[in-house]
Amino acid sequence: MAGGLGQGSGRSEMTMVVTNTPARDLAYSNHAYCSPSDAKKFLLRGSDIALASVGDAFVLTISSHGGVPEGQIGLNAIQRRHARVSTGDSIHVARFVPPEDFGLAWLALELEFVKKGTKEEQIDAVLLAQQIRKRFLNQVMTVGQRVTFEYLGNAFIFTVTTTTVEGQEKSNNNERGMISNDTYIVFEASNSSGIKIVNQREAASSNIFRHKEFNLESLGIGGLSAEFADIFRRAFASRVFPPHVTNKLGIKHVKGMLLYGPPGTGKTLMARQIGKMLNGRDPKIVNGPEVLSKFVGETEKNVRDLFADAENDQRTRGDQSDLHVIIFDEIDAICKSRGSTRDGTGVHDSIVNQLLTKIDGVESLNNVLLIGMTNRKDLLDEALLRPGRLEVQVEISLPDENGRLQIIQIHTNKMKENSFLAPDVNLQELAARTKNYSGAELEGVVKSAASFALNRQISLDDLTKAIDEESIKVTMEDFLNALQEIRPAFGASTDDLERCRVNGMTQCGERHEHIYKRAMLLVEQVKVSKGSPLVTCLLEGPSGSGKSALAATIGIDSDFPYVKIISAETMIGLSEGSKCAQIVKVFEDAYKSQLSIIILDDIERLLEYVPIGPRFSNVISQTLMVLLKRLPPKGKNMLVIGTTSEAGFLESVGIRDAFSVSYHVPTLKTEDARKVLEQLNVFAEEDVDAAAEALNDMPIKKLYMLIEMAAQGEQGGAADNIYSGQEKIRISHFYDCLQDIVRYHE
Repeated sequence: MAGGLGQGSGRSEMTMVVTNTPARDLAYSNHAYCSPSDAKKFLLRGSDIALASVGDAFVLTISSHGGVPEGQIGLNAIQRRHARVSTGDSIHVARFVPPEDFGLAWLALELEFVKKGTKEEQIDAVLLAQQIRKRFLNQVMTVGQRVTFEYLGNAFIFTVTTTTVEGQEKSNNNERGMISNDTYIVFEASNSSGIKIVNQREAASSNIFRHKEFNLESLGIGGLSAEFADIFRRAFASRVFPPHVTNKLGIKHVKGMLLYGPPGTGKTLMARQIGKMLNGRDPKIVNGPEVLSKFVGETEKNVRDLFADAENDQRTRGDQSDLHVIIFDEIDAICKSRGSTRDGTGVHDSIVNQLLTKIDGVESLNNVLLIGMTNRKDLLDEALLRPGRLEVQVEISLPDENGRLQIIQIHTNKMKENSFLAPDVNLQELAARTKNYSGAELEGVVKSAASFALNRQISLDDLTKAIDEESIKVTMEDFLNALQEIRPAFGASTDDLERCRVNGMTQCGERHEHIYKRAMLLVEQVKVSKGSPLVTCLLEGPSGSGKSALAATIGIDSDFPYVKIISAETMIGLSEGSKCAQIVKVFEDAYKSQLSIIILDDIERLLEYVPIGPRFSNVISQTLMVLLKRLPPKGKNMLVIGTTSEAGFLESVGIRDAFSVSYHVPTLKTEDARKVLEQLNVFAEEDVDAAAEALNDMPIKKLYMLIEMAAQGEQGGAADNIYSGQEKIRISHFYDCLQDIVRYHE
């Protein structure tokens, strides 16, 4: 780490002659000594501290001493050895000005006696750390530097093995920093040194985290502050207090946690960052499938090997052992419920058994934190989830609007810093538009928007054409195009809903309007009510009366983040079991969203109902009955809308009673038909009443089909003119088409 040269009196760098430390007791100070006039040359501006880089070896604090002649520098034996000089040699000395944020957050020191022998000494890590912070305050420590000091009447040497500067990751071997009152010091000692370090764990407990505070956004984590607070409270709060406090409380530290939720929500990212933030060993990251092996016993050995370092550490250091973090990604791949897999080998069962014994067995480890991640919590063995094992279970769910804004800001920060983000980009609006997007999908939106911006700078005719970097701007239009390209896995199926109302929505009279208003009141109830997290509504009526279109309109107008339609057309050719699994999956996905609507379209078709018999699928019927009565998880609200043309059948099998509200969607009366025809404007004014009279008791769907047929005209191809108002349907031709439909149905 480079230090600069300051402004001071005289020269700030010079060649000096090496001499001994002027007094024996000063050898333990780790200072270098110069004459008063020379020492002034190394003073920092506005400070009484003088620092100098001595040779290329290290940075020392310079003190003045009258016993040292001008032009000479007094170094003790260990300093001379490290700088590779002897008394009388010349050495380059330059004033060192520390950069900003130079304080040491973490300092690891290896201890040994100056005089090696058979002597044994027990060192209290807490007390020694206090002494070193006090004695070497504001001194610069470099990795590899050796320092002599006196403690409790004994002469020791410590070697700097690791330094971490505040706000930085672990330092490289050539880095250095300055000891402050907040520096956390860890001690190591070889078994042959005769030094036994005690209370290391107590010293570490209040400094379990590498940084004094957490800025989750700087770690790349957005929208998960509440979840992180929950993890901290459950898994780490007890570790921040010294062991004697937790012993008095009679509690044990949490040994395992499970992060679960939809794919792409940041489970792996959060686990990785938790591992990085902890002092101690770097975490072991294991992908579930990597542990599996085709050889007998090899898989179990792989699991044991993961815990080998922690076992050795606990065996040799006991309570002073570091915390070992093991991160299991896709843990459901290896920890399925015992007995659920029929592969004949029993490997999955023995993996679960092996893990259970390591975490919570007779010889369980106290220095391990196991973090598992999955998006299929339901597959995990129940024994893994009880207290004492993976007891902290935190759902990493889809981010809310504020969380989405944080995530988008994280991914667009560099664009903004480098002026690639156009002024018209409104991140708040993007956060509002991206309901039910996961963190990974939001990152995909930003990448997609950037691709649109970059593509404008590329000419496919000449790919070698020079690109003007200054003109690259990611605009709001790029982001809106990206939203069309990247669709959320758990979002509203807008395309499917629009297909249900292919003719759009027209005013069909007061009766239809009344049903729509009542249904929208149910939507509001789901939004605000705390007492009814599940509301179910059945729309029943004749075939073609507009039930599906009405349900789809309610779904779209609700503006809920999750709206899905379950219809028989998406399940053609599937077995009963597959259909049930697909229906259950839609409900399970809905439970991940705060507000959701599920439309069960043509329930009798889903049940494979045939009136001859009657015949239907009892398995699917029972599945729907359970799902219609099962309350969503706490904090999640759901509206289920069913449509049917066979209300009597649903009543006979008990499904109709499972719906809390039922509305009859009627056919059109004459006045309703007149209202529709007036909006369509396809008849001459004098023919509207006659046409409306003929359409009495007609389902809306059949009305649209009849108008479409009549609009083709006797010669065909005139529909565009009719819908544009240039021509009108002749009433006689309309009657002919109506007679054809009546004859066909008769």
